[in-house]
Amino acid sequence: MVEFRRINTTLVVILLLQFTAVTGQTSLSLTVRAGHSVTLLCENVIKHQDKCNSTAWIYSRDGRTAKELINLGQISAHVISKAEADRLSVTEECSLVVTNITREDAGRYICRQYRSGGKQKGPDFQVLLSVIDMTQDKQNDNVTLFCAVSTYKECNHTVKWLYEGNQNDVEITPLACLSGVRFAPHLDQKSLKCNVTDTKTGETLLCDAGPQSSCQKTGSTPAGRNDPPGQVPDWLRFIIVSVGLAPLIIIVVTVTIWTRAKGNRAQTDDNAVHNDEDEGVVTYENVGEPSASIRLH
Repeated sequence: MVEFRRINTTLVVILLLQFTAVTGQTSLSLTVRAGHSVTLLCENVIKHQDKCNSTAWIYSRDGRTAKELINLGQISAHVISKAEADRLSVTEECSLVVTNITREDAGRYICRQYRSGGKQKGPDFQVLLSVIDMTQDKQNDNVTLFCAVSTYKECNHTVKWLYEGNQNDVEITPLACLSGVRFAPHLDQKSLKCNVTDTKTGETLLCDAGPQSSCQKTGSTPAGRNDPPGQVPDWLRFIIVSVGLAPLIIIVVTVTIWTRAKGNRAQTDDNAVHNDEDEGVVTYENVGEPSASIRLH
């Protein structure tokens, strides 16, 4: 009975760990290219809202000052400019959509939920948005391309230019969250790519040269609606794998504990019989009856 209680306790702990692993996240990091659009998911949203009337989105660039972009489902037109308001919208799931991303959009976005009485419900959910931007500078007979990442507070990205051709044709200078590449005007820029990696999440983007070029994800992908069509996001794959492994872990732990308990009982019985035999006595126990001893000569 004690062993079964021990097994049940172990299973509960495993299930709690599994549940925490897939539901305890309150923050996401996302990196996008300037000029593109992005949908920031609100993972703490209250279900069945009327036009997101319990949702607010708050933006901060430096962590000291903040402005409310969305107030109870409505764009805060009195707080932000018309140009900013025209690039914002809210989905039916209360996610925030930002179009034509610029480097100034990098920062922290907080999704906050309110009860009908105006009191906040639950913790904030934040999305840390980083923006990749490319600029070009021409001087005399050389061209320099800069690939930079704008982030919230400190930079946690590595930036490096990659060139598929002869390395002597280019001069690459990597800096913190910035990388420059210098080359002659006749160089085919299609061979140049900017590699950007978020060191915290492992997400890697490989971007073609040019101000409006595309980026391809080559590493892990945070949750977001900018995932390629038909591809299962890594956050969903993590949940599937975690939940799928839970039954297997439970079975293995159960069998291990049961086997160990059975082995301990068998060893205890063998020791009892062995000790009694040394004294010439074998003890038999019957359920519900007193023990009877028989001495062997």
